[in-house]
Amino acid sequence: MNMPTPASSITGTYISEEEYSDWECPKMSREYNRLAERENVLAYAQEQRYQSSQAQAFWYGYGQGDGVEAFELASVRGRRNAIRNAMNNKNCANKNHPR
Repeated sequence: MNMPTPASSITGTYISEEEYSDWECPKMSREYNRLAERENVLAYAQEQRYQSSQAQAFWYGYGQGDGVEAFELASVRGRRNAIRNAMNNKNCANKNHPR
């Protein structure tokens, strides 16, 4: 049937947190927030693709499959996970909010 994957089912690709180990906490935080915005846009686009594919599959018997949105969404989610891990390793939360 070649249906696209729902955005909620797309997991992040593995990206090593070492890529961000030299970054300072504020820079990682900004990048994390930028990626969160991009993730929202891509998740919306993927859901639109999924919904239009459902209609197409109803009429023609096949959907559109995953496009670049799914690939990029997985990449963005993987980058966010790597940054989150790097931030945890550097204890960034405590540096930004001293107790």
